[in-house]
Amino acid sequence: MLPSFVALLGLGLSAAPPPSPAAPSASALLHAQCRTHAADPSRPWALAHGMDLDGKAFRARDGRPASDAIVAGFLRRDAPDAGGTARYFFDAFTPDGTPVEPHPALQVKTFLLAGYPRSHSFRTAWGQVTLRELVASLQHDFRPALAASPDGAWALDALSHVLEPGQSFVNGAGETVRMDAVMDTALATLEAAQAELARGMKAGLPQLPKNKQGIYAHPCGGLHFFQAVAGWARFPSVRKAWGPRLDAQVDVLVYRLASESRQYEAALTAAPAYRVPVLVQMVKFHGHFLEALGRYRDETGWKPTPAQARAVEEAKAALEHATLRLEATGAFRDTEALSRTQPQLALDLVGDACHAARGWDLWASAKAR
Repeated sequence: MLPSFVALLGLGLSAAPPPSPAAPSASALLHAQCRTHAADPSRPWALAHGMDLDGKAFRARDGRPASDAIVAGFLRRDAPDAGGTARYFFDAFTPDGTPVEPHPALQVKTFLLAGYPRSHSFRTAWGQVTLRELVASLQHDFRPALAASPDGAWALDALSHVLEPGQSFVNGAGETVRMDAVMDTALATLEAAQAELARGMKAGLPQLPKNKQGIYAHPCGGLHFFQAVAGWARFPSVRKAWGPRLDAQVDVLVYRLASESRQYEAALTAAPAYRVPVLVQMVKFHGHFLEALGRYRDETGWKPTPAQARAVEEAKAALEHATLRLEATGAFRDTEALSRTQPQLALDLVGDACHAARGWDLWASAKAR
């Protein structure tokens, strides 16, 4: 019987001959996959993933900055009443199903983390709009319940980059939203989601099966949620208040590395027909893992222990191996064709390549740090 998570992955492509000795490196493959397939100006979700890798420098295929293509083509506005303020938003999907912002605040979070100042102005069909106005609309729409939702990661990440401990805002429902309380709830949510993994780690279990429970019910296995929570600890007062609680969540993430890696390798052996989807999942997990810990290090000054540093090297090796095996199937070369038969898998091939390339870059010079 196949592992339960394999049955959800879908069918893969037929295996192709292994790459030649002159084949590109795993890093080059990931970067090329992202920069080639994320640049379509009609695919705003993909453009945002290109920005995850290259920030403000990422451009759509037509030469425009990716952010300009996203805002000009897909930002929507609720016109204000007399004397009121306009509300800006992105739909989750276009009418034909193209993802725009399937997770609340993904685009605003992307612009903020790319380094755009809030004073930056974007051109739209009705005139100029600033990133500050987009943030104000995010705050208007934000509800504290998102702090306990798997879909809240992107909004939390965005807000934590425009607010500091002790600050608050009033949302469209008239509620005063206090960021300290929101992020404390988010940490508690992360702890609850990873509780089963924490128990497995403490019990010394070699692995904990992933069956869409707990953190595995989150998009991308909850690694965006981890990033949003962990980044708040860049403030010394937060780091002091959370202390061992956040340290424990980092330990759980490192435990997940060994646990999940074993299960992916077992799935490859047990279900060769699912080779491509499993390899994509491997690139997804290891790339997001490296991105999450790389951001945590850079944003908070975290210094990994020797064991944690070894885990990072193991994740890099696993990402490299999975990427090269995925290239051998022909999946990277056939992404456009795959989008017509397995659109979600094709999207994963693009988005996960972008995250993985960024995760790789964050640790590429780790020995020099």
